[in-house]
Amino acid sequence: MKVLKRLVIILLVLFGLFYFVGLPYLRNQTKKYSPERTSSYTLKGTDLEVHYSSPSKKGRNIFGDLVPFNKVWRTGANEPTTFTTTEPIDIIDKPLSAGTYSLWTIPNKDSWQVIFNKEVPDWGVTFFGDGTQTTRDAAEDVVRVEVPSRVTPESVEDFTIDFTNEDQLYLSLSWDNTLVNVPINKK
Repeated sequence: MKVLKRLVIILLVLFGLFYFVGLPYLRNQTKKYSPERTSSYTLKGTDLEVHYSSPSKKGRNIFGDLVPFNKVWRTGANEPTTFTTTEPIDIIDKPLSAGTYSLWTIPNKDSWQVIFNKEVPDWGVTFFGDGTQTTRDAAEDVVRVEVPSRVTPESVEDFTIDFTNEDQLYLSLSWDNTLVNVPINKK
C-alpha cells in the first residue's frame, strides 16, 4: 500500500513538473522560430486586431505539402490565431459579432475556406499527432466563407497576416507564393 502511494505521488510530481515547467519551456522555444505578431486596423471606429505566430518558409514547399490541401490549418504556428473586433462587422456578407475568435483555414490550390470560431483553445494542434490534427471544435464555428487564392510574383518568406485597404478592406494572408484576401465590411 505504501509503495502504491509513493508511486502515485511520484507520478503527480512528474506530471506537475511537465505541466508547469516543461510545457511552458517548449512553448517558449517554439516561439523563437515562429515569433508572435499582431496587426491592427481601425475601420469606421471599429478596432480590428489579429494576433498570430509567424513561421518561416526556410526553403520548404508550403501549401499542399507542409500545410496539406483540404485539411483544417491553425493558420500560423503555436497557439491558434485570434481575430478581434470591437463592433459587429461583415466577413464578405456574413455577420460577425463583436468579440475575439480563433481563425482557422482550409487551404486549397484555387481557394481557401476561412473560419471564425468562438472558442480559442490553448494550443492549435493535438499533443499526440502529426501536427495536422487541430483542436478546433467545428460546432463552435460562427462564420465560414470561401475566398479565391492568388499566386504572388515573389515568394513571401514569413507567414504574414495584415489588413490591406484598396477601396475595400481585406484581411490578407500571405506566405510562399500564395495570397488570400478576405473582405471585411462595416455597416
